[in-house]
Amino acid sequence: MTTATALAAEYAQGSLSPVEATQAALEAIEKRDGELNAYCLVDADKALEQARESERRWRSGEQLSPIDGVPTSIKDVFLTKGWPTLRGSLCIDPDQPWDVDSPVMARMREAGLVVLGKVTTPELGWKATTDSRLCGITRNPHDPSKTSGGSSGGSAAAVAADMGVLSVGTDAGGSVRIPASFCGIVGFKPTHGRIPLYPASPFGALAHAGPFARTVDDAALLMDVLAQPDHRDPTSPPPMTETFAETVVRDVRGLKAAFSATLGYVDVDPEIADVVATAVEAIRESGVAVEDTDPGFADPADAFEVLWAAGAAKALSVFGDGAREKVDPGLGKIWDHGKTLSALDYLTANETRAALGIHMGEFHTRYDVLITPQMPVRPFEAGHDVPPGGPYTKWWQWTGFTYPFNLTQQPAISIPVGRTSDGLPVGLQIVGPRHADDTVLAFARHVEQVLAG
Repeated sequence: MTTATALAAEYAQGSLSPVEATQAALEAIEKRDGELNAYCLVDADKALEQARESERRWRSGEQLSPIDGVPTSIKDVFLTKGWPTLRGSLCIDPDQPWDVDSPVMARMREAGLVVLGKVTTPELGWKATTDSRLCGITRNPHDPSKTSGGSSGGSAAAVAADMGVLSVGTDAGGSVRIPASFCGIVGFKPTHGRIPLYPASPFGALAHAGPFARTVDDAALLMDVLAQPDHRDPTSPPPMTETFAETVVRDVRGLKAAFSATLGYVDVDPEIADVVATAVEAIRESGVAVEDTDPGFADPADAFEVLWAAGAAKALSVFGDGAREKVDPGLGKIWDHGKTLSALDYLTANETRAALGIHMGEFHTRYDVLITPQMPVRPFEAGHDVPPGGPYTKWWQWTGFTYPFNLTQQPAISIPVGRTSDGLPVGLQIVGPRHADDTVLAFARHVEQVLAG
């Protein structure tokens, strides 16, 4: 287990080369991915070529970024020149020109990252677990009988199993934070637009891209690579005046935090609740003022479902009605629902989304960050959309801490804070006001250090 920060230090000292680090990642893929199924494409030859080029740059002092040469993966929803982007779907023809890089992939190349390959997603990233008819089931490195979470489950499993040090996924309802929590790593959803997306996501204002890493410092380093403007995304803001790597290192004990154990409506596994409560008490003891309070909004699941179903219907509409039998059955039901929605339904849900954003904006005039459990349930049996035997029929019913903050477009991070008695990871969520990405990262880093002792 290593970090991007540690690798960069070794590259600079000459004690380790990007080639050696890449070979180690490829060996881990060879050893573990047959069981975990995190990768849908591995290009060892291209990765080693990139690593050799990085090695030459480090030797000559011409590295392209602080994480030049770090082995990385990318979710198979981002366009990648030279590789197909199938998005977990049987409906997409791999035999076509693939000659465009998404902004994410373009920035990764410019920074000299070694991209090992593409990692799995459920079809079109539609749900909070990772399995598809195209790629099969992606499993949890801590217990392969359990799900890795989703939809960026391939990213989380790859990083957690040392099959690459960093990864990039997407999050339109929790798809970075859910698998990060389930796999015991860091997953950050920045403010909407901070990492540009192209093509535009059919999930519109809900959609974010975000990094996966083992530490908050590493997530900040990857944010510095990814959070650059791109003219292809009109929501992309101007560049930061300081780097995330700089702003993450600061004293946050003067901040005021709110802690909500349930958001007022989420049922939480008692053991997860205990682990989170212990972490929050440690935060208090570190000198941070933490007040127990709910943000005071009702469950916005109905509005989220409308926006989600409309986005899925739009994404699938290009395939034609004949594709209905090819898609994941659950996604097919969402497609059917989405086609029944009117413009009025969509605009009403969007109005609810905007009102929730205003509500949370006002909440953050009193509190710098909001702390919650990340997941109310522990990782469950792989291959299921919802925990078997429970009361849930839709994936968002068991992810109540995630999708509200896609509706509001706020930055939110999941960091590991402990384990259940059966050894499964528990995550803590930290949410901040829109555009306060640096504050969320800095607070998360403080918590990380407090819990490390």
